[in-house]
Amino acid sequence: MSKVIIAGGGVIGLCSAYYARKAGHEVTVIERGDISGGTSFGNAGYVSPSHFVPLASPGIIAKGLRWMLSSTSPFYIKPRLSLDLIRWGLTFWKQSNRHTVEQNVPHLHAILQLSRHLQSELKQELTHPFLMEEIGCFMLYQSHATEQHERELAEEAAGLGIETRILTGKEVQDMEPDVEVNTLGGVLYPIDCHIHPGQFMQSLHHALKDMGAKMQLNTNITGFERKGKKIQAVITDHGRFEADEVVMATGSWSPETSGMLGINMILQPGKGYSMTFDHLEKNLKYPAILVDKRVAMTPFGDSLRMGGTMEISGLHSPTLVKRAQAIMAGAKAYYPKLDVAFPGPEKIWHGYRPLSPDGLPYLGRHSKYENLVVASGHAMIGITLAAATGKIVEELVSRTPTSIDISGFDVERYG
Repeated sequence: MSKVIIAGGGVIGLCSAYYARKAGHEVTVIERGDISGGTSFGNAGYVSPSHFVPLASPGIIAKGLRWMLSSTSPFYIKPRLSLDLIRWGLTFWKQSNRHTVEQNVPHLHAILQLSRHLQSELKQELTHPFLMEEIGCFMLYQSHATEQHERELAEEAAGLGIETRILTGKEVQDMEPDVEVNTLGGVLYPIDCHIHPGQFMQSLHHALKDMGAKMQLNTNITGFERKGKKIQAVITDHGRFEADEVVMATGSWSPETSGMLGINMILQPGKGYSMTFDHLEKNLKYPAILVDKRVAMTPFGDSLRMGGTMEISGLHSPTLVKRAQAIMAGAKAYYPKLDVAFPGPEKIWHGYRPLSPDGLPYLGRHSKYENLVVASGHAMIGITLAAATGKIVEELVSRTPTSIDISGFDVERYG
């Protein structure tokens, strides 16, 4: 079996390592942190086949132009001179059309369905438990225009074989007996589920150690040793690691990693914020996306996480407290009597989602090297797609046919 080096210890990297080790490969995960606070930890935890429409879609540019210069809007781009940002923005603009979406939806739907199936298997396989509730997810709305849009999406979902339930505001309220819900109505997608992402990450970490994988944490990749079309070793500040196969799963840091290999990847970090409130006496029963406010709400037992926003401001940008305040305001607009108070700055979490220009992941082999697999660019659906991505990465390093057609995720589709 092969020596597989996984660059990146987020949920994509750990799932890739899990399936590769399960297949018998010798696996080393190299992670710049300690697997305790990255983007995979503080997100909403959705595993959502209902998210079959890619980020780059018709209408998103018009909305983005209205929002992009307001630091409290759901979508904010920090004005700055950056050639990488300009390239990404122009490519995103070109991809935001109906024809491209119609091409991309079948590919995204296929990997979403695969991942949902595998996630249920992981719930049974992993010996260290993690919270996973298979009760669906709401898309809630307060305006008639949004209602019409969500009903149209529900019709598209039904055409793909995804079950939907369209509910009135009263029916939504009946399903949430412990909290007041201010909504015109909503669409419930029963196939969706949610997990506690931090618990899931820890469960994968424990499994990998039990399986004999090497976890090289708090280690920075500084370069690669190459010969011809093969990567022979990964060079780090903690030594050299020989490789038969290299998997690049470094998320929002992928352009930096790929640059060391002479590969120019079009990708931007999209910062998201979340706040988690513990020991709620009365909590939501169902996770919900508050569509008009672009806020995600996830109950974890007696804890509640609310998150959202898309801020494109580069890596290492400062926390904007007013963006978290906008999330709280959106949550209170839908749940006016929710008993939570705005936290101190130290309780506001943020992480960077790796955004490809079309919202589809980069997943596959790169032609520049015969032993390089790329698994990045999962945008807001990294947790959703983690299991399927990990399985496909294993199939690629094992050089066996992939479970689904991955041509839509071509890692070189933008040069």
